[in-house]
Amino acid sequence: MKYKTSGTCSSSIDFEIEDNTIQSVAFTGGCNGNLQGISSLVRGMNIDDAISKLKGIKCGMKSTSCPDQLAKALEAYKQEQTRA
Repeated sequence: MKYKTSGTCSSSIDFEIEDNTIQSVAFTGGCNGNLQGISSLVRGMNIDDAISKLKGIKCGMKSTSCPDQLAKALEAYKQEQTRA
């Protein structure tokens, strides 16, 4: 799934989910090293666990961050799955 971010240096997040487990995450733009680290840390993690750990994180004075945007992307994915 591709998610367009808002309010961050990254412009989008591509991710794959299988059986409610994060298989891969790739950010476009943003702080490359930090985002590679986040992607590596959440790989293999349950969606709900990742959301609870990342949701609400802010970047400096911004009201959101790349980790927060990933949580929003995962929430959007979950909503889409319940409609399907």
